Amino acid sequence: MAMPLRQTIRVGTYLFEQKLRKREKFPLIVELEPLFACNLACEGCGKIQHPAGVLKQRMPVAQAVGAVIESGAPMVSIAGGEPLMHPQIDEIVRQLVAKKKYVFLCTNAMLLRKKIEKFTPSPYFAFTVHIDGLRERHDESVAKEGVFDEAVEAIKEAKRRGFRVTTNSTFFNNDTPQNIIEVLNYLNDDLDVDEMMISPAYAYEKAPDQEHFLGVEQTRELFRKSFAGGNRRRWRLNHSPLFLDFLEGKVDFPCTAWAIPNYSLFGWQRPCYLMNDGYVTTYKKLVEETDWDAYGRGKDDRCANCMAHCGYEPTAVLATMGSLKESIRAARETISANRR
Repeated sequence: MAMPLRQTIRVGTYLFEQKLRKREKFPLIVELEPLFACNLACEGCGKIQHPAGVLKQRMPVAQAVGAVIESGAPMVSIAGGEPLMHPQIDEIVRQLVAKKKYVFLCTNAMLLRKKIEKFTPSPYFAFTVHIDGLRERHDESVAKEGVFDEAVEAIKEAKRRGFRVTTNSTFFNNDTPQNIIEVLNYLNDDLDVDEMMISPAYAYEKAPDQEHFLGVEQTRELFRKSFAGGNRRRWRLNHSPLFLDFLEGKVDFPCTAWAIPNYSLFGWQRPCYLMNDGYVTTYKKLVEETDWDAYGRGKDDRCANCMAHCGYEPTAVLATMGSLKESIRAARETISANRR
């Protein structure tokens, strides 16, 4: 686990506080969507299919920051759409960082070099660049040539300026273990990104490409082969060891959707970042008014093949906190990753 030690301590303290307060449901990280507009149309994306009027909307700064504060989460991932298209995205980041929230700004990096002057390096802030593969594979995934090369140059520029840079890679059934090994080797060794996040794709109902989403057994086989030979320990993956075990099929978990909730222009999305069964106005209402027992593998067909990070990483983190053995294992991997 490649999370910085300061962040690990902050999140660990937060989790301990929730346990002392006997809170059963609480957020670890908020998925904040201050807009739905994007400058790309990725084949596997189900987030940008909205009417033109909705795509023109931008969330006010006070609303965006207020939602994160209301939730109490120590971390926030700003997504969309493409966040760098929001005219006040730098102010949203600045205010969240001032509140000592750990902020990850997710971006396809097409605008990053143009907008980078608006941001200031901070241990509380990182750019998270979308990279699904090397040049040919990534450009195919985002349906546009040249995106990979621009993303690479943007990563180099951000690193040169002292920013923390992480990456987010989503994999489909037309990926191979070799594809995954090659792109993670490149990000880890050649670009020297600070952390990498990985996830099997979720089968969005509105995604243009419905043919390449992974099933559960396909996911397990793909990651089992990709992690072979010690790769998993060598890569700076920003995941708990138990989540990586989960991807390989070594353990199984229920989903913990309430721990990585989604807040967008419409409000708090029920039940999760990936599925849309309506909205509520507060995180408290999301937790208290959602029938969580109705969701999950074997309960809702839409959950059948989901092994996405946003549903299962929180479960793995909570399982780690509840086990001395797993806590020691995670601590060792965190210390090891911070020495690399």
